[in-house]
Amino acid sequence: MPETPVFAHGAVAAPHSLAAQAGQTVLAQGGNALEAMVAMAASIAVVYPHMNGLGGDGFWLVRERGGRVRAFEACGPAGAQATIARYRERGYDAIPARGPDAMVTVAGAVGGWRLALELSRALGGRLPLGTLLADAIAQARGGVPVSPSEARYVPQELDTLHDAPNFAATFLKEGKPFPAGEIRALPKLAATLEQLAHAGLSDFYRGDVGREIAADLERLGAPITRADLAGFAPAERAPLSIRRRDATLYNFPPPTQGLAALMILGIFDRLNVAEPETPAHYHGLIEATKRAFAVRDRVVTDFDRLRHDPAAYLTPERLAREAAQIDMRRAATVTLPRPGHGDTVWMGAIDGEGLAVSYIQSVYWEYGSGTVLPATGLCWQNRGMSFSLDPDAVNPLEPGRRPFHTLIPALACFDDGRVMSYGSMGGDGQPQFQAQIFSRYADYGMSVADAVDAPRLLYGRTWGAPSLSVKVENRFDPGCIAALRRLGHEIEELGFPYTDSLGHAGMLVRDPRDGRIAATHDPRSDGGALGL
Repeated sequence: MPETPVFAHGAVAAPHSLAAQAGQTVLAQGGNALEAMVAMAASIAVVYPHMNGLGGDGFWLVRERGGRVRAFEACGPAGAQATIARYRERGYDAIPARGPDAMVTVAGAVGGWRLALELSRALGGRLPLGTLLADAIAQARGGVPVSPSEARYVPQELDTLHDAPNFAATFLKEGKPFPAGEIRALPKLAATLEQLAHAGLSDFYRGDVGREIAADLERLGAPITRADLAGFAPAERAPLSIRRRDATLYNFPPPTQGLAALMILGIFDRLNVAEPETPAHYHGLIEATKRAFAVRDRVVTDFDRLRHDPAAYLTPERLAREAAQIDMRRAATVTLPRPGHGDTVWMGAIDGEGLAVSYIQSVYWEYGSGTVLPATGLCWQNRGMSFSLDPDAVNPLEPGRRPFHTLIPALACFDDGRVMSYGSMGGDGQPQFQAQIFSRYADYGMSVADAVDAPRLLYGRTWGAPSLSVKVENRFDPGCIAALRRLGHEIEELGFPYTDSLGHAGMLVRDPRDGRIAATHDPRSDGGALGL
């Protein structure tokens, strides 16, 4: 059984050790959790470029020391030239995954860093931006070993990633991926980070960096303009929340699937499953996921274009009705959901004063669009794939519209004063992995490390097959798997004890009695937890 690291004066958790070190360094310099997270966000963009970057989006949940929880939305809208007509005229039935036509939306992550640092300064944060970006600049300039996670990635069949503009020159060596451990530098990205450290984060959208980005986007034929960049601003939203047993749980509102994450836990709570790691435990989570995803796929769209109040699906009455529809003796048959692919990074931080941050940053698919902007070294996201070219769809493509996001940071505040920052990467798996690690800790008394380490499952569509399956790691009890099959679940055994496809999760919990923070990050990733 893994030991849970415990820290007395602040802790961070990240899927790469160098990013965690960047956060720890900031805490040691007197920085707060927000400042530590900006340092980590910049570093992880360098050391884990297959899962996130400055060319992507981000979402923040922040619990202030006094108890207020705030949500920062840093996702960019579709560009002014991103119209259904444009893509239809080019012969597309759907938005492509790779190349300039996949670069549909403005990158919002850096705008979110700026908003987080504004709050940090209001709360007393004083570290200069150059200090926060120093580790990332040094890592990009001098190079870092390619991570095992990145080296394991192989594009899906017919994926055109390696053909995307400037991808090979940036991420391949003699036409092949770098092996794990080989040093790779990103000098153009280093120069971009240096310019931001000097000129400020707004330069990304309205300064010299923004000008270079816009010029490259225009040369590549992407549907984003200089005016789109200049007009972007992150937004503060009211977080979604539910009361559950002895805690209040927080997640992110639309355009993310935070609604589904809270519904799963709210529904599962009402199933009254007594024993963990049993067929009833997993059957209940799977069936709750089906109910939550059905609502998500009808409701979740751009926050400013919502037709339904997401909070209406989180009332005790609504959650009870959803739970009553679950048959604990049989798996429900459902129609196929849309595919939910995507990789990202989740990171957490809690400082010595109790300021807690849950943050998630992504370019959607591995390496996003695969297109690297030559002047700035930015690999741009392909999040616009979430849009439909059907004008009557829930999320149709429109200039200025934000796409559906799988990204969801999570926080929980317990009645006894404990504060938890938690989350995971993994597309459609994110709300499922959150439910698994939270229920293990909060409902069944597992330690922080055990809750994250324990074997995971994922309900979703199997790549290349039309059917739905429940994918499981091979550490599951064979008797439990057999019982789930008898309940009607199609089980796909992955054959590995730990696998990237079942998420990189993390969790930090601060005890109010002594301020100590238990923290961990996933053994499935290349990171961990560090602190003071």
